[in-house]
Amino acid sequence: MSVLMKLMSSPVAVAIVAVLTACLCGVPLEVVSSRLNYRPIIGVLSQENIVGDIYAQGLSYIAASYVKYLESAGARVIPIRINQTDGEYEKIFNSINGLLLPGGDVDLHTSQFSRLSKIFYDLAIKANDASDYFPIWGTCQGLQQMTVLTCNKNLLTLTDTRAVSLPLTFTPASQNSRLFKAFPKDLLQSLSEDNITSNFHSWSLSLQNYSRNAKLKRFYKVLTTNTDGKKEFISTMEAYRYPFYAVQWHPEKSPFEWVNKPGMVHSTASIRASFHTAHFFVSEAMKNNHTFLSAHEEEKALIYNYSPVFRGLDGYRDNTEVDLRNTKQHYRNYGL
Repeated sequence: MSVLMKLMSSPVAVAIVAVLTACLCGVPLEVVSSRLNYRPIIGVLSQENIVGDIYAQGLSYIAASYVKYLESAGARVIPIRINQTDGEYEKIFNSINGLLLPGGDVDLHTSQFSRLSKIFYDLAIKANDASDYFPIWGTCQGLQQMTVLTCNKNLLTLTDTRAVSLPLTFTPASQNSRLFKAFPKDLLQSLSEDNITSNFHSWSLSLQNYSRNAKLKRFYKVLTTNTDGKKEFISTMEAYRYPFYAVQWHPEKSPFEWVNKPGMVHSTASIRASFHTAHFFVSEAMKNNHTFLSAHEEEKALIYNYSPVFRGLDGYRDNTEVDLRNTKQHYRNYGL
C-alpha cells in the first residue's frame, strides 16, 4: 500500500472527509459521524384508540401507512407502546435511530401520546446536545405536538382543512433547508403549483401565532405555508440546531391509503413527494448509531411481531391499523 493510500485510510483522514462532507451538506458539524448506519430502526409512537371506535383492538394503534412509508425508504420500524415506564422508554431511545410522531386525534397535553412525545423529545434534545445525532419527524398531529413541546403552549387555531389537497407555498428559507435541498427541481415545482399535499386537520399553527412566539421563532425555520383562504398556517418546518422536521400534510397517504374521499391524492408527483420525504428522514436516521443490546432483543421489538388488521367498512373502506396487542392499517392499523 502506498504512503498516500495509508494516509487516506487513517482515522484522521476519515474524520477530515466527514467534516468536509458536513460543510458541503449543511449538517451540524458537532453531530457528524464518519460511519453511517445502513440498518436504521425508527420508532413510531402509538396512541390511544379513538373513543367509541368499534374496530379498536388493544389499547392503542399505529396506522400501517407510516410503517410502509418508512420501510419504503430502507428503514425498519418498532412500535412504541403507551403505558410503559420512563425507564423502558429510555432503553428504547438508546436502541433506535430516529422517531416518528404520527397524525391522529388526541389531546396534546393530557394523552399518553403527549406523555411519550415529551419523554422522547427531551431525550433527543439531550442526546443532540451531547453530539449524539438523533432525528425526529412529526406528521400532522406530530407537528402540532412538537410545537407544544417546544413552547409549552398550545397555539393552534382552527382552519378549514379537514379534507383538502393543496400546493405548498415555499418560503425563502426553504432554498437552503436540509429537508428540501436534494429534492428534484421538477418535484419542487409540482409541490408549489399542484394540489398534491393531503391535509386532514382541523387545527393548525398560524404564521401569526408562530411569529408572536419567541421560542418557536428561535427553534424552527418555516419552510412552507398554506392557507385555507382566511388564515395562513405553517405546513413544513425544520429546527435550526436539531435534526427535527415536521409537516402538517400527509406524505404517507398517497402511496399507501386508498379511502376514496376529498383530499386523497395518488398522482405520480404526490407519490414521489412521499418517497423523497421518507428517504430524507431515513437518511437522517442513518447518522445515528444506537443499537439494541442483542439481535434477539432487536427481533422481539420489531413491528414484524404484529399483524396489520384490515379496518374496512362494509368492504368499501381501505382502513388498516396495527393491532398492538398484536397489530392497526386505513390504512391497515397495528392495534397495540
